[in-house]
Amino acid sequence: MATTSEEKPATTTKPVRSILVSQPVPERSPFARLEKKYDLRIDWRPFIEVQGLTEKEFRKERIRPDEYSAIIFTSKMAIEHFFRICKEMRIEMSQDTKYYCITEAVANYLQKFIVYRKRKVFFGQRTIQDLAPTLKKHRSKEKFLLPTNNLGSQFVSKYLTDNDFDWTPAQMYRTVSADLSDLEEVFYDILIFYSPLGIDSLYDNFPTFEQKDARLAVAGRKTTAACEERGLSVDISPNPPSVPSMEMALENYLKVSNK
Repeated sequence: MATTSEEKPATTTKPVRSILVSQPVPERSPFARLEKKYDLRIDWRPFIEVQGLTEKEFRKERIRPDEYSAIIFTSKMAIEHFFRICKEMRIEMSQDTKYYCITEAVANYLQKFIVYRKRKVFFGQRTIQDLAPTLKKHRSKEKFLLPTNNLGSQFVSKYLTDNDFDWTPAQMYRTVSADLSDLEEVFYDILIFYSPLGIDSLYDNFPTFEQKDARLAVAGRKTTAACEERGLSVDISPNPPSVPSMEMALENYLKVSNK
């Protein structure tokens, strides 16, 4: 699994034949065109996985969801585990419960679990700040619950605390490193990472990992920083606005390495 600690100019790189993307297989690969054009083998493998807390584990938090009049959802995963926990605890949420969702897509996902038109659902565009006017309007009347994972929802938590909301975080699931032991003797020319958690998982599975000739394609400042902390060299990365996507960054590299 794969540049040395000194970053090599693209002109001296070896041709790329295989790529591992540290994410689940998508419905439509953003790299399908490149795979065909450059005759690549591209594998997808999630480096992290989500585990729901058991009912017994959640009960240790001494939280009953039905004691809260407003629920804040930051993801579809949070919705999944919230209603799973409710079902396991034989809890039925009141029809008067208000649901605040970080985006419209998250709000629409609620339809899998509630009769949407009969409930009070609010959503923003992207961040908790989008919901600020509605949240503040009900701040004095509501008791808020924030379903989350073991990593927490830092920006949301900070907003609720800074603005004196009556709120409680409720861990209902956890994000952990996936088991990658079957990849121990498998090597790829390029490894693609989108999250610092992917880098953590790499070392959780392979504590003695050495980059050697492998090249790293990395998205985001935090993920790049995680690589640098481990002494890894980043060879490929998007650089908006000129290189807005991983697909473009990867193709720019392949034009040189595979010419």
